[in-house]
Amino acid sequence: MENNSRSQALSVIERQLPYLETPNFPCSRADLLAAFESRVKDAGGEVFRPADAVAAKKLLASQHAEAKVICSAAPEISGNRDMHAIKNPHELADVDVVVIRARLGVAENGMVWLTEEDLTVNAPGILPQHLVILLSPQAIVGNMYDAYLRIHLEDTAYGCFMMGPSATADIGAVLVHGAQGARSLCVYLLA
Repeated sequence: MENNSRSQALSVIERQLPYLETPNFPCSRADLLAAFESRVKDAGGEVFRPADAVAAKKLLASQHAEAKVICSAAPEISGNRDMHAIKNPHELADVDVVVIRARLGVAENGMVWLTEEDLTVNAPGILPQHLVILLSPQAIVGNMYDAYLRIHLEDTAYGCFMMGPSATADIGAVLVHGAQGARSLCVYLLA
């Protein structure tokens, strides 16, 4: 009976609302990449295009030469602490840099989709000082409509869209990065 009531209510709502069209968004790969990069920058992040995994490792080393603890969940770049050996999120309290491979990027807003399997522990997205996301340029979609068609919530216990480094402007309307999470976020576009 409850399911029938729900269906009836949804039917009434559908008849009452005007039809909403999916907004058009650039569909060429070059346009998607340019839009994604622009939105990541708007959110306070940076995008880099290393040629391969070796170049990505060198880039990481040059950007974070002062880092004492680098933890990676991405197979392309190893850290000096094994992310897969972490059992308790508190073990990440002293991590300087975390490297994660995202499954999906969204050009419309510069977000990346991360699952529990990508993170290995839910905390790496918020505990490190610096976050490096590896993302295949082919995994960038135009908008959130396209993104939700590609993610499968039933396949993971946890997933989140992440956009830029942590930021707040609550106190005195002054923008501060790293207030509740990573101070910096870099996306390495790496197939």
